[in-house]
Amino acid sequence: MESLIVRKYTCQDEKAVIQLWKDCKLLVPQNNPKIDIEEKMNFQPDLFFVGTVNEKIIASIMVGYDGHRGWINYLAVHPLYQRKGFGTQLMNIAREKLLNLGCQKINVQVRNTNLSIVKFYKSNGFMDDDVIGLGKRIKKIN
Repeated sequence: MESLIVRKYTCQDEKAVIQLWKDCKLLVPQNNPKIDIEEKMNFQPDLFFVGTVNEKIIASIMVGYDGHRGWINYLAVHPLYQRKGFGTQLMNIAREKLLNLGCQKINVQVRNTNLSIVKFYKSNGFMDDDVIGLGKRIKKIN
């Protein structure tokens, strides 16, 4: 069985990570992946991870902590490598990092167009909080 090696993201990973996000259909017009990566590298870069198999990037996860809640963004596992436990492995790393920061709860938002991922999150202990996620873009994207 192939094993996933998880390491911190480096700037040399950008092209492969953006391609991964495209392959996983995570990109939408309102998000510029280069800007999202740049912003993450400017804030909590130690919480951005990639997973490799045979030195090829096949997974990613951006973890955030605002001092109150933890957040998961851009969790991606290439479709050819899904259902092998790699997503759960990334979530376990995120959970451990957040616990070490004092985080008590992890939140995740799922787009209405990506409901198939809900089963994955539920299998990892997440529950529907019976809330509505609202957002307002305050910075223009390029």
